[in-house]
Amino acid sequence: MIRTLQLALATSRPRPAIPGQGVLDPSVTRLRVHLGDLDLYRHVNNGVYLQMMDVGRSNLLADLGAFGLLAERGWYPVVAASTIKYRRSLTFRQRFELTSRVLGWDARVVYLEQTFTCRGEHVARGVVAGRFLGRGGERVPATDAVALLTTDDVASPELPDDVLAWARAVDVAAR
Repeated sequence: MIRTLQLALATSRPRPAIPGQGVLDPSVTRLRVHLGDLDLYRHVNNGVYLQMMDVGRSNLLADLGAFGLLAERGWYPVVAASTIKYRRSLTFRQRFELTSRVLGWDARVVYLEQTFTCRGEHVARGVVAGRFLGRGGERVPATDAVALLTTDDVASPELPDDVLAWARAVDVAAR
């Protein structure tokens, strides 16, 4: 429940935009493990990581000053696919960082990497294929969304091989 409220706040009252923040710059969200995040084994439940990633992506958009721009057009982000690999557990009251960054995009989706670290140690890595939709549910080309969120004429970096293979395997890559 806490993460749902945190996401509602992150989207309804986003943090201020970071001047000069680029679409390829990382966004850091600092969090702490709450009692409601834990499962019966006393570590963060796997589903809670996905909720935390939602918060991180909202903060990434906030850092770019994107919420007003998207609202003007009636566009909103959705997750087309995601995957996560866990390396270490997070436990009650631990402070950690979630770093969200755009890896690149194709005609259909924007690819993001979201990494969890605690005291400098790698905890988990998530990869997300995100889309933007319009008011009527129409798909917004990822290139249009990226162009809206940047003042530079930036081209997509080449995606890492593992992300390309995953995108093809889950059928989200541009055809």
